[in-house]
Amino acid sequence: METIVLKFGGSSLSNNDNLNTVAKKIIDLYNKKYNIVVIVSAQGKTTDKLLNEAKELSENPNKRELDVLLSSGEQISISKLSILLNNLGYNAISLTGWQAGIFTNNVNQNAIIENIDVTRINQELEKGNIVIIAGFQGYNEKLDITTLGRGGSDTSAVAVAAALKAKDCYIFSDVDGVYTADPNKFKEAKKIAALSYNEMLNISNEGAKVLHNRSVEIGDKFKIPIITKSTFNNKTRNDNIRYNRRRHHKKYSKKRLFKSFNNRSWYEQKF
Repeated sequence: METIVLKFGGSSLSNNDNLNTVAKKIIDLYNKKYNIVVIVSAQGKTTDKLLNEAKELSENPNKRELDVLLSSGEQISISKLSILLNNLGYNAISLTGWQAGIFTNNVNQNAIIENIDVTRINQELEKGNIVIIAGFQGYNEKLDITTLGRGGSDTSAVAVAAALKAKDCYIFSDVDGVYTADPNKFKEAKKIAALSYNEMLNISNEGAKVLHNRSVEIGDKFKIPIITKSTFNNKTRNDNIRYNRRRHHKKYSKKRLFKSFNNRSWYEQKF
């Protein structure tokens, strides 16, 4: 049975109505006989709220403890979604980053994934469970919780998809693809029909809030199709976007592609 990975962002999970919408999408795909792994962000603006609360206590919060605090937002999401799916009659289990085997380096607030041990994930899939994993987090060699930085749940999703050799990785958000600007703010924004990994990297590095640049790098390295879809817009399949290396309408120099972030170590990672 093929595995697909679904990632849902904070706006998709912000309230109980939205959680029910997400659950229905998961169930629809599960009923098509796929193994389903779901990666979730914290609900709504939970991460910002937690960060502000920490800064009310200290101008410079201890980095280890801040990761412990920030990671709790995703744990709320996984437990709520699992409770809902089980209540709807579908067996689901929630896993934190460390329970899912997501191992990172020792950097707090901007950790890099070094390996994923998928043993537990596969065990749960073999039982027929829908596996719901907390994005944005992992653990390090000290067994401490680490977080991956802004947009880290995208990275979690594509990395898990790569480790599981998944068929596809779906990124669900409140828009139905990649646009020239934020369509919620600019009516003239136009949807981009298709992008290569390199083109998407360039957009991400220029500051577009579409996908975390690391997630695109991983998709490129492991040839994982990344498909962006709207959680709330049930249009035809033509509304998704695939990042596929076979498209090379534009050429970007390596220097330009990597000018705004330092992530060379990713290419040395073993999984």
